[in-house]
Amino acid sequence: MIYLDHNATTPVNPAVAKLVGDVLIEGGNPSSVHGAGRLARRRLEVAREQVALLVGADPRHVLFTASGTEANNQALRGFPGHTILTSAIEHDAVLKSSEGAGRIPVDSLGRIDLEALEKLLDGLSGPVLVSVMLANNETGVVQPVRAVANLVHARGGLLHCDAVQGPGRLPMDIRVLGADLLTLSAHKMGGAPGAAALIFREGAEPAALLRGGGQERSRRAGTENVPAIAGFGLAASLAGESLILMTHVEALRDQLAEDLKARGGVIIAEEAERLPNTLCVALPGKPAETQVMTLDLAGFAVSAGSACSSGKVKRSHVLVAMGLPDEIAGSAIRLSLSPATSADELARFVAAWARMTG
Repeated sequence: MIYLDHNATTPVNPAVAKLVGDVLIEGGNPSSVHGAGRLARRRLEVAREQVALLVGADPRHVLFTASGTEANNQALRGFPGHTILTSAIEHDAVLKSSEGAGRIPVDSLGRIDLEALEKLLDGLSGPVLVSVMLANNETGVVQPVRAVANLVHARGGLLHCDAVQGPGRLPMDIRVLGADLLTLSAHKMGGAPGAAALIFREGAEPAALLRGGGQERSRRAGTENVPAIAGFGLAASLAGESLILMTHVEALRDQLAEDLKARGGVIIAEEAERLPNTLCVALPGKPAETQVMTLDLAGFAVSAGSACSSGKVKRSHVLVAMGLPDEIAGSAIRLSLSPATSADELARFVAAWARMTG
């Protein structure tokens, strides 16, 4: 299987897998005061420092969760009384946890409409929370988060940014982005599933969703998944190595785009700034579901839409929000590469694509 679905999950880094296994064997509850508990606590706090360093945050403001979905829910539900606005192209983890919220439109390239956001903000009274992702998981389009932050802060509001697609692909600094809350997820950066984080700035601490014990400074009850979190920390510290290689990955992505265009492919948001590893391409006349299944049988793992929809392929709300015609929106798939992706693998993919277009 040639794996071209790294935006869904990047395979666990071997060094991370070893650490997770070692910590599993160690055991210990980080809330216990004996030696095994203290060792687990050290594992937890080292990881907290590593994750904080990745995004230029204070370790005290790193809240570990079980998933990016949980982190997004806590960000959006942790400020009762705030009016919520989100972009129309957010992941379902944001959209479904903020039903009834205002939706900020995007342009034909999938970039948030800043003028529309400003008008929405001007029409509101009371506290406001805005959620805009760093980069779209389907198209790869990078959002103007800093410009959004300036508008939101001028209104006295808070900005949450789902940044799970960023580490190892884009420079990450919560201060540069201007976000008040930032979501990260381990399995998007070579860590193990089951660990994620909500990072917040001073004065923007969300209320707890899960209540019970005093874990995570009483911000999130429940025994922490220490093995996965330890691996998360290591993955965060290794993300810089992947970032260095992104120029090479982008060159592979761009050559792939040219090869597919020559064979009838339509590149989505080609003129926009995108994640260097991400290519969304449509094949008019060939439903996305058919393409995913055909390519799977040919030995290629690709996606259509989000991977968090119980294995179902459905028409992308992202492409619909961009105003793309049905023949394009219904025939688009996503290819997402990694530094381990080779030119030979992509040449084999192009050959499989060519057979599919015949």
